[in-house]
Amino acid sequence: MLPSAGLERLNAFSDGVFAVLITVLVLELRPPEIPTFVALLALWPTWLSYGVSYLFIAIVWANHHHLLRHATKMTARLMWHNFAHLFSVSLLPLATAWMAVSELSPQPVAFYAGVFFLVNLTYIFLIRELIEPMPVEAIPLNVRKAMRIRSIATLCLFGLAALVALKYPIIGLAICCCCLAVYLRPEAPGARN
Repeated sequence: MLPSAGLERLNAFSDGVFAVLITVLVLELRPPEIPTFVALLALWPTWLSYGVSYLFIAIVWANHHHLLRHATKMTARLMWHNFAHLFSVSLLPLATAWMAVSELSPQPVAFYAGVFFLVNLTYIFLIRELIEPMPVEAIPLNVRKAMRIRSIATLCLFGLAALVALKYPIIGLAICCCCLAVYLRPEAPGARN
């Protein structure tokens, strides 16, 4: 097998998992039983939950895709770190459905934030596996530092969001949104495009 063939399979498998997750997420949407706009509007927590999660999965995919560009060879550690990351992301449809049916109740929103804590934690493992061994010429020290700061700060904020959501679920969800907004641009601050 060619060295890049393993990486191509890893990327293809990962893309397939993200595609399935978005499909599962969308398939969970149900129309209101009453055919009125008022009934549709009454489902705002569901639409908000699913819309936010769709965007979040897109952000996670973009960052995952960007990070895997740095892979030079397939290793067992890379494979298992990637599986752990994909598993944590696969919990999003469950967390989203629970948050939606509960109409943004505290414990489901806390669970949702907890899932993002896991997503971010496994992303940190991928960063360590892919970025740390690279030569400084490829990824400058300031970019590595920015990646570490961004990932650890958002990890702490996701943990805080889970705790805050137990008392103030909307604020907990807002903290999650702010954390993910930091990842809208996959490149770390200071990185060259």
